[in-house]
Amino acid sequence: MNIKFDPNNTVIKLCMSGMSYEDSGKIEDAITMFQKAWDEATDDYERFIAAYHLGRKQKSITDRLKWMEISLRCALNINDENVKSAYSTLYLNIAKCFEEMGDFDNAKKYYELSNSYKDVHSDDGPFYHGTKADLKVGDLLTAGGTSNFNSDLKMNHIYFTANINVAALAAALAKGEGRERIYIVEPTGDFENDPNVTDKKFPGNLTRSYRSKEPLKIIGEVTEWSKLTTDEQGEWRKKLAKTKAK
Repeated sequence: MNIKFDPNNTVIKLCMSGMSYEDSGKIEDAITMFQKAWDEATDDYERFIAAYHLGRKQKSITDRLKWMEISLRCALNINDENVKSAYSTLYLNIAKCFEEMGDFDNAKKYYELSNSYKDVHSDDGPFYHGTKADLKVGDLLTAGGTSNFNSDLKMNHIYFTANINVAALAAALAKGEGRERIYIVEPTGDFENDPNVTDKKFPGNLTRSYRSKEPLKIIGEVTEWSKLTTDEQGEWRKKLAKTKAK
């Protein structure tokens, strides 16, 4: 099964619609979308994501705990690099439920489990960078450029990912008239989780997105990947415009 985060996956799109309703204050509509995502989930990866969002919106502590435990169980069943970054967040949410219920022994246990997975990443790649820039093997990608998605932003970091689906999205939405390109890159220094996505919408860093102040060296280029349709690109551009407006 392909468990890499795919922004065009039906369940992920339903959860994102739910979060849009949530941002607009339409909580009941959000819960309806999260429930639909759960009902349509077909594997542990989709169930783990849908259960997490359903759990967040439960009014009852016991229901919140139940859904977070389901989410964790599905994530542990997968046991893959693509979901390990979510463990800390899931353990933390479960710990908070136990603390709220007055079960301090279990709360302590789950806080400790959360801490044991915090800031732990040993991602060996391969890593990708999506763009429309015409570059070649051996070139260095450096920080300090203008954001692909917001021309008002100067980038203090260079961004990359271990998920080719995310690199494909970046390439499709990048500014410029050139063709979409995905380069295989190698970090030349330390890197960290991209805080713009980590624990913002989904638990952990499911997109395996990173950033570095040090250059990325281009070591190859991907020639074939699943490209976004014109309609899908339009949907994402609307989402980006909405985010920028906020």
